[in-house]
Amino acid sequence: MSNAQNNDQPWPIKKSTAILVLADGTVIEGQGLGATGEVEAEVCFNTALTGYQEILTDPSYLGQIVTFTFPHIGNVGANGEDIEDLTPAARRGAVGAIFKADVTNPSNYRAVEHLDNWLSSRGIIALSGIDTRALTVLIREKGAQNAVIAHSPDGNFDLDALKAKAAKWSGLENLDLAIEATSGQSSQWTQAPWKLGESFEELNNDEYHIVALDYGVKRNILRLFVGLNCKVTVLPAKSSAEEVLAHNPDGIFLSNGPGDPAATGEYAVPTIQALLKSGVPIFGICLGHQMLALALGATTVKMHQGHHGANHPVKDHTTNKVEIVSMNHGFAVDSKSLPDGVEETHVSLFDGTNCGLRVAGKPVFSVQHHPEASPGPQDSHYLFRRFIDLIAETKKENA
Repeated sequence: MSNAQNNDQPWPIKKSTAILVLADGTVIEGQGLGATGEVEAEVCFNTALTGYQEILTDPSYLGQIVTFTFPHIGNVGANGEDIEDLTPAARRGAVGAIFKADVTNPSNYRAVEHLDNWLSSRGIIALSGIDTRALTVLIREKGAQNAVIAHSPDGNFDLDALKAKAAKWSGLENLDLAIEATSGQSSQWTQAPWKLGESFEELNNDEYHIVALDYGVKRNILRLFVGLNCKVTVLPAKSSAEEVLAHNPDGIFLSNGPGDPAATGEYAVPTIQALLKSGVPIFGICLGHQMLALALGATTVKMHQGHHGANHPVKDHTTNKVEIVSMNHGFAVDSKSLPDGVEETHVSLFDGTNCGLRVAGKPVFSVQHHPEASPGPQDSHYLFRRFIDLIAETKKENA
């Protein structure tokens, strides 16, 4: 006899052990993995084909549930090298994840553990076995959704309570999450970029001293600075301009991070404005870019669905070149609000939104996208060299 199931017999239906409840009352059921419990957050989608560990540990995703449009997540397992938040013990990154296919056993020489176990250890609630294409279309049409994701192995949920919780959550606007993502104290970063077969080399460089204000910084940003012969000092988000300048930096870096830039800007913008007066070269990425714009007199806006992925085309007006970049942001700088003396340098070729600026006559610039990638293409690595060149030119002029 054939081992195939008789067509007259129904396929067994698994009981749902995880659900996503949107603020409008929509309920999406699937299979749970990772941590148990429930959490409210904003649901977005990410179009990257690789790098799920780096994505889920990017502090810019704090307060968000990431829907992966690529169907097969977890195939390469998890390891301790592909983590992007500075202090992984604090679990600063995405609070939830949504997958199309069930997570299978890993098959990769770098795998150390199953993704399910890793998600549990990180406190990330995950949901699999749903139509992620339909959810992505919903987000594309209606915008990023406030929601609650819940995982209960027994499949018992209080739907009325979850719907009320999702409807009540106020969302990311006016929310300062950088204060949760930042490191608690100053530190030195010495880890260089990853090399195949060598992992991460520890270097003690001192050609240039970079002070990084940590609003939720990614490790690979700091690694690229070390790879360019820089000494890197990391300071907490609420550090004052006096504390930054006391380190006598050659350059100041404003990091990426989560939440509403206007909310974080209440304490960060005055500091950045004071640093602008110092004449020290400044470079910002993502949230750092947005808050630099605020410090210069521009405004920021909440985006409909945001930009999340590793295939976004951006044009650099300073070179007239197009690069494919990694993006992760739900807020953007309003290009029409840029004041005189501030030039738009980069623009998204998807929707025309601002992706970069520089200040005329000053060694100050920033970009919205993630030039360090991890995951994503390395087309924009040149921006780190551009910053180092500005530092070298400034030191020469001052000498």
